[in-house]
Amino acid sequence: MTAIDAVALKLDKSAKIFVAGHRGLVGSAVVRHLRSVGYTNLILRSHSELDLTNQSAVKTFFSIEKPQYVILAAAKVGGIHANSTYPADFITINLQIQTNVIDSAYRHGVKKLVFLGSSCIYPKLAPQPIPESSLLTGSLEPTNEWYAIAKIAGIKMCQAYRIQYKWDAISAMPTNLYGPNDNFHPENSHVLPALMRRFHEAKVSGAKEVVVWGTGSPLREFLHVDDLADSVVFLLEKYSDLGHVNVGSGKEVSIKELAGLVKEIVGFEGELVWDASKPDGTPRKLMDSSTLAKLGWEPKISLREGLAGTYEWYVTNVKQ
Repeated sequence: MTAIDAVALKLDKSAKIFVAGHRGLVGSAVVRHLRSVGYTNLILRSHSELDLTNQSAVKTFFSIEKPQYVILAAAKVGGIHANSTYPADFITINLQIQTNVIDSAYRHGVKKLVFLGSSCIYPKLAPQPIPESSLLTGSLEPTNEWYAIAKIAGIKMCQAYRIQYKWDAISAMPTNLYGPNDNFHPENSHVLPALMRRFHEAKVSGAKEVVVWGTGSPLREFLHVDDLADSVVFLLEKYSDLGHVNVGSGKEVSIKELAGLVKEIVGFEGELVWDASKPDGTPRKLMDSSTLAKLGWEPKISLREGLAGTYEWYVTNVKQ
């Protein structure tokens, strides 16, 4: 089946769909979106109910529940510090989750699986915007190579099962994500939730300024997690091919512009100070999402709208 032929795949709204990792940033958004478009038979398991690193438990789960479709959003994730401190955990746990879920899904008659990865699979010096063809063309960013290697293995596993067993497993690689259920931890969150938390805390405490590392010049791409969820269901219903698919917004914003926008949305009225003595990081990171655009999908949530909704969620749900 080609990417175009797959348009004929019509999913019954009562089909059993297992969303692995339903409590995380991505999985929770996928569940919200599936429910919003009428899917009624979702199978969800917390880590305490089903340990996806336990091969025997995963096999038993699939043999009893017999889901028809699987969206694999479960993963061990973390920032630079966590990846550097626990490299064995990042490579081992992610390989175990992927191997157990993908193999059991195939062996227990799942019709289709969608595997979710990350833009960190690409070489550190990949061309910009980054096309899917950049995979395995150069060295990875050393700070998160353990996680990236596991995700690359997941893509290759889906491809191998497609080649050997003619099984419908596809992979989607999202850009930087944000939205409800993001990680707002003060030490190990990513740039966008970290900025939001710092501006909020400065507003609440009446601080005069917020200092941000670097010059603010690096360019980054952000996609609201609800847009990603929409794309995942789109690909589940309409895409079936060997190649993995990039999922991005296609829009770049400088860290300086981003910080200014977050400051405005949070309502912090103090000064934003840039500490140019601190490193900027990679100057530009943008995904080439033209493959997905040609299939007929595009994001709907603007950065301003998405940030406003995320801040509303943060104020309501994150303990200060």
